[in-house]
Amino acid sequence: MLRLNRRSWKLYVLVALGGPLLVLSAILGYYYVSFSRMIDARMHGELQRVDPRVFARPFQLRRGQSTSQLELIERLNELGYSHRARAEQPGEFTIGRDTLVFIPRDGDRSGNTVRIVFTGRTKSREPATVGKIEIIGGKPAQSVTLAPPLITALVTSGREKRRDVPLQVIPHQMVNAVLAIEDRRFYDHPGVDPIGTVRAVYTNLFEDKPYLVGGSTLTQQIVKNTFLTPEKSLRRKTLEWFMSVVLERQLSKDQILELYLNDVSLGQRGSFAIHGVAEAARLFFAKDISNVSLSEAATIAGVIQSPSRLSPFNHPERARERRNVVLQSMAAAGFISAEAAGRATKEPLRMAARALDSEAPYFVDHVSKQLQEKYRSVATTVDVYTTLDLHLQRLAQDAVRAGVARLDETLKRRRRRPQVALIAIDPRNGEVLALVGGRSYNQSQYNRATDARRQPGSVFKPFVYLAAFERAHEEGRTDFTPATIVTDEPTTWVVNDEEWSPGNYEGQYDGPITLRRALALSRNIAAIKVAEATGYGEVASLWRRIGAGTPPRAYPSIALGVFEVTPLEVAQAYTAFPNGGTIKPLRSISRLVSAGRDIPLQTGAPRTIARPETTFLLTSMMRSVMNEGTGAGARSAGFRLDAAGKSGTTNDLRDAWFVGFTPELLTVVWVGMDDNQPVGLSGTQAALPIWTSFMARALAGRASTSFESPEGITLVDIDRDTGQLAGPLCPRIFPETFIAGTEPTSACLLHSWW
Repeated sequence: MLRLNRRSWKLYVLVALGGPLLVLSAILGYYYVSFSRMIDARMHGELQRVDPRVFARPFQLRRGQSTSQLELIERLNELGYSHRARAEQPGEFTIGRDTLVFIPRDGDRSGNTVRIVFTGRTKSREPATVGKIEIIGGKPAQSVTLAPPLITALVTSGREKRRDVPLQVIPHQMVNAVLAIEDRRFYDHPGVDPIGTVRAVYTNLFEDKPYLVGGSTLTQQIVKNTFLTPEKSLRRKTLEWFMSVVLERQLSKDQILELYLNDVSLGQRGSFAIHGVAEAARLFFAKDISNVSLSEAATIAGVIQSPSRLSPFNHPERARERRNVVLQSMAAAGFISAEAAGRATKEPLRMAARALDSEAPYFVDHVSKQLQEKYRSVATTVDVYTTLDLHLQRLAQDAVRAGVARLDETLKRRRRRPQVALIAIDPRNGEVLALVGGRSYNQSQYNRATDARRQPGSVFKPFVYLAAFERAHEEGRTDFTPATIVTDEPTTWVVNDEEWSPGNYEGQYDGPITLRRALALSRNIAAIKVAEATGYGEVASLWRRIGAGTPPRAYPSIALGVFEVTPLEVAQAYTAFPNGGTIKPLRSISRLVSAGRDIPLQTGAPRTIARPETTFLLTSMMRSVMNEGTGAGARSAGFRLDAAGKSGTTNDLRDAWFVGFTPELLTVVWVGMDDNQPVGLSGTQAALPIWTSFMARALAGRASTSFESPEGITLVDIDRDTGQLAGPLCPRIFPETFIAGTEPTSACLLHSWW
């Protein structure tokens, strides 16, 4: 009986213990299966994720091009080329004193060894040129074209920048830097590291460290950031541990490490969150991840602990100290020698301050907006090939940066910090080649190139004269030509029973003046008189055919551009001049590819707004703006190519413009204040220097190309003062442009014998 009772007692104990164990096992099994499914579904998406990518146009390097050695190195980094002591494989480059040798892995010289010889100041960002392009074992070349460079990836979950790369592409020193400071026993633990946790607690409690030591493994960090809320509780920590173990059963160590390195948060640049070490390498150092040095790898790894507090941009001294901690940890872990760590700690912290702006963020925002508006159904799955020329984009950014520095110095007494927008296009096809929407994307993401509506001022005047020539041509009249005389003097108009007395800039008047000269000097009174003779309604009608900006009203002030328009719309309107009266719709996307197939593009059709002959008259007149008028400062600054243009200054000096073009490149520059207060400078003073700086470098090495004259255009020598046929005594003779049949028939009497 006693024996039976003892057996019963043991049975009861076994049942009492076994029941809860079975329940606990069932619960754990349930959660294991549930978490496994959740992790598998999420990680399958993470591993298969392909964010929409945005590419620039194929990169072309030409002989005579304005490019320094450092700029070319940046281009190769963007294409993922690796810096080696000797270039031996496609995708590698090596640097010489005034040369650079690389082996293209694609493009028109794929597999060939290309040697670039620079002339000028090759070791800086100062103007330098490509002197020679040599194909080793072949003949010298005029150019070499590489693949379209990746600008950025578009992440639909928010404003993020990331550049996912395979683990094998990430250099060992980058991997080791992260492991040394974040999870030294990563390859030894099952997802949770009890030894590391205990060590972290002890270090934080009893050792004097400048930074707290974390106990979470890389796997735990992925679980915490991907699956769980940021709350701090025992329940959440328990779930974190359990899910980390499950994740380690679902993925290999290398898969987890690749996920971590591509997803880890590394702070903010502007409004973008930086994710992944590859994107950090680009934005911190303007390098491909394969080319980061030991010191740079340690800097990136050091930021992980606290991206905002350890930002190398905002807190460089803290970032340098943390970098040195990482280097010491790498040495302690045996990843590097103590000597290598010592050398790296002595290196200065050099950041690429302009890396974010160099990725054309305003342009990317513009493209993203177009995707959402026109291609919403495929916007999250496409590769976007754009028209952006990254070389020209860098030159535009440099020109704007230098321009705003000069403007700030000029306006420092007024405590004004103006904004700048620049847009450069190929007028032949409307492709947007460069776009800068403000002085600093970090400070403001408002895109002034595409969204800021401001009065165009005098940049509208060519359309006033174009309307006059169009109407005269329709009516068979010969009294409106570039040589027509108009009296430039103080004049009053009556508008709605009120007097209106506009004036010329700085109160300068010329009396009798040809239309060419009036446009070149941007005389307001002359433009208003031309609009009056043409009909204000005719001028407004021409602009309505262009279809840009707010519709202007048919009043005398229309001649001075008192309606609103964006720089992008101004650029599109001006394509009419190099294209013989036909406007080319602007486009930023050249190709969309989704799942291996091309998506049809939604593009506008060209629109003809004027005749080739009348349009050419205006192009010819705007050449005088550059050669002897308000744009002549470009010539004195060294810009020599044949070009046409127009300055613009609005009422009270609120906005400053310059629009200028060659047959192959058209650029608009706007300078103004976001609050629409007067900038206090004219278009010639504020916008023209930026335009000149950009155009001179953008077209360096290009031969001057003349504007093609349409049929029915003749040249006749006239006297510049009277607009009549030039005689032998005329002191200033000019070969004027006319539509055949409208040439003057009377000789100049002012400079005659009688």
